[in-house]
Amino acid sequence: MDVKYDLTSYVRVLKLASTPGWEEFSQISLIAGAGIVLVGFLGFLIFAVMSFLPGGV
Repeated sequence: MDVKYDLTSYVRVLKLASTPGWEEFSQISLIAGAGIVLVGFLGFLIFAVMSFLPGGV
């Protein structure tokens, strides 16, 4: 395990990283929000189907 090599690679990655602009941030937020809504709707749909089945929840 070469600590000096690991530190230099970490510093290189941090130098390449940048703060996203407003357009990139809003696009990522929109996609993440759509994913959360989709998972919530899927969970509600499964709950609704299980409620109507005999012996369900």
